[in-house]
Formats: sequence, C-alpha cells, structure tokens
Amino acid sequence: MSDKSLFIEFMGDSPTVRVLDYLLTERDLDFSISDIARNAGIGRATLYRIWDSLIKNEIILPTRKIGKAKLHKLNKDNVKIKKLIEIDDTLILEDLKKRSK
Repeated sequence: MSDKSLFIEFMGDSPTVRVLDYLLTERDLDFSISDIARNAGIGRATLYRIWDSLIKNEIILPTRKIGKAKLHKLNKDNVKIKKLIEIDDTLILEDLKKRSK
C-alpha cells in the first residue's frame, strides 16, 4: 500500500487501522487470514497479534470454511463498525466533492 487511503490518513497508520480499512473497502466479502494480511499490507505475525482483539470486539466474524481455510468478514451489525462505515463513506464523499470542483 504505497498510497494511503483516506481512512488511513484520517485514523492513522497502524496494523489495526490497515485491517479495518481493507475490510471496510471490501465489506461484503469474506477472507482468509492470509488474504487479510496480504491485502492490508501487514505481515501474518502482526495480524495474529491483533486477531484476538478483532474477534473479542466482534469486529470480524467467522463465516465459513473452505478446506482448512477459515474465512472471516467484517461484522456490519456491530454498532461501532456501523459508525466506522459512516466515517469511511463520509470521507469518500467529501473527497469526491473536492475533486469535482
């Protein structure tokens, strides 16, 4: 991730924010741990360090298993995640308005 997203610029660049940014961008899909780490631009070991917190706070939920891979997705029913979705959408809309002028 060479270019920082609007969400990362707003929230700060940390592994948790990178994971949230990726999952917010792809909010309707589910991913393996490897996919999340790779696409968020962090290492698997780093993701494993924050994984328990993501599960405990119900930020991500397990969805299904494909072979040995367990897939997870963003918990869009979580009140905190709903607010983060609003923030992400607002940042995008504000950026689009600026670019259209």
